[in-house]
Parts: sequence; structure tokens; C-alpha cells
Amino acid sequence: ATKPIGVCNGRIADNLPSEQDVISFYTSNGIGKMRIYDPNQATLQALRGTNIELMLGVPNGDLQSLTTPSTANDWVQNNIVAFSRAVNFRYIAVGNEVEPSDPASQYVLPAMQNIYNALASANLGGEIKVSTSVSASLLAQSYPPSAGSFGATSSTYITPIVSFLATTGAPLLVNVYPYFAYIGDPQNIRLDFALFTAQGTVFQDGALAYQNLFDAIVDAFYSALEAAGGANVEIVVSETGWPSTGEAAATVDNASTYYKNLINHVNDGTPKKPGKAMETYLFAMFDEDQKGPAETERHFGLFTPDKQPKYNNISFS
Repeated sequence: ATKPIGVCNGRIADNLPSEQDVISFYTSNGIGKMRIYDPNQATLQALRGTNIELMLGVPNGDLQSLTTPSTANDWVQNNIVAFSRAVNFRYIAVGNEVEPSDPASQYVLPAMQNIYNALASANLGGEIKVSTSVSASLLAQSYPPSAGSFGATSSTYITPIVSFLATTGAPLLVNVYPYFAYIGDPQNIRLDFALFTAQGTVFQDGALAYQNLFDAIVDAFYSALEAAGGANVEIVVSETGWPSTGEAAATVDNASTYYKNLINHVNDGTPKKPGKAMETYLFAMFDEDQKGPAETERHFGLFTPDKQPKYNNISFS
């Protein structure tokens, strides 16, 4: 079966190919899904007629303005309706990794609701799902996965969002990084568990056996969703990746191993959702030289900015 793999098109760099070249490069590499982080007009123009499925981001700095319905309507008209006949929009990610403590958190759900309503008014509500992208820091408990929960601090923020997703049939977008979990706790998390190379079960959670950290993180989110009233809410992995340099575990070998094994694994599902293919967006297409502060942030690309592959024999389909 075709693997449900996309690639994030981050552009925090000053040495990247043109938007048109990037889209052509996606097509030539057989990549059928893309995530972008803002409605970059040149990218949207270049996507016309390609049928690449698009996850379009709303930058965190724009959330407050979109709590005004007329502004959200204009945003949808200018960035979606204007392109909708020729661009295959799939998801709108309203905010990226907004923390409950962030002042912007109060704007996420109203912005989601207004964009959803504007899409419905334009007769695009059924085909384009409105969600937000969250990180694992939202989980108060993630181990074992069956005990996954958002906790008191996160619940007031995320529970109404989960209710919205359950009502509208949209997935929760989750950024899943075994790399960060591993470097944050190398005493207790094995590298082979993070890289999908562990032989056999690493830990047993009731009836469910876990052999890799990616599945454990995703299933912890599924448990948290169930506890928050979102048992029917799916998960789309909106980012996952492994850097090639900058820290002890950030090597070309480890990154190559992670990407290859992940791509081979996504159709298998997780222990909680066996056989259910996991739509997953790799981060990112190119190294981004203006990211930071950590050196690793500049080395998540699958390709260098001059379009040379960093890893051999990675097939996206």
C-alpha cells in the first residue's frame, strides 16, 4: 500500500530553492503531501494543479486577529477560496505548539471556530479539516501509554478543542519527536527504542507490547484523547524528525535509521490502533540555516538547500 507520508516545507532559511523549484522537487521525489506554516502566496501559486495534499498553517502571531469573524472570513477567502479549485487543501493547522500558559492559547479555539465557519460558508467545510498542532509537552503523563493524560494544567485549554474536533470529525495534529524524548532522558530511554531498532518488546503495557517510542507517544495521546472525551478523534502526526548533527545522538546514521524505519512502520499502526495507517509528516524537506537556538534545529532537513539528499535510499512512497 502507498505509505501516508508527507514532508514539512519549513522555510526559515536564506538559501532555499524558489517555491516553484521546491514544488517540482516534491513531485519528482514522489512526495504527495506537504505541510507549510503560513499561507505563502508563492507556494500556493506553485501548488496549483499538482494535487499535492496540503496542510496549511496559521502562524501563532495571527491567531488573535482571527478571533474576529470577518477577519477569519477574509483569511479564508484570500488564502483558500482563491486557490481551492486548483490546490488540494486537506488540513488547516490553526497555531503550532501553542502552550496552555501562552497568552495566545485563549485565541486558538475561537480562531478554529471562525475558520471552520468561513470554510462552511464557502461550501468547503466537508473536505478541509480545521485543527491545531500540539507537542508532547501537552501531556501531563505519557508513561505507560494507557495512562496518557493532559492533566489539570492542559485540560482547560485542550478539552474544548478536543470537543470541537470530535464534533467536526477533524483529527488532532501532533508533533511527535522520539529524538527530543531520548536526549531529555537518555538514562531511562534506550536509543534503539527511539530508532525503531529494538529487538522484541521493550515494555509491556497491559495487553499491549511496545517496541518503539513513536508508538508509545502516539498511544499516550490516544489515551489522553479518550480521557478528554475524544475517543473518536484520530491523530495525524504533523511533524516528526531526527537531526543529523548538533548533539550526541544527532548523527547522519541515526537520522537515516529513524526515517527509513519510520516510513516502513507507518502502515502498521500502533499497539492501540493496529493496522491503522498513521498519516505522518516528516520534518523537514531542507536544512534551515536561520533556525535555533540549538544547533540541531538547523539540521533536520532530508535534503541540503542545494537539493542533495542527506540520506541514501529513502523512498517516500
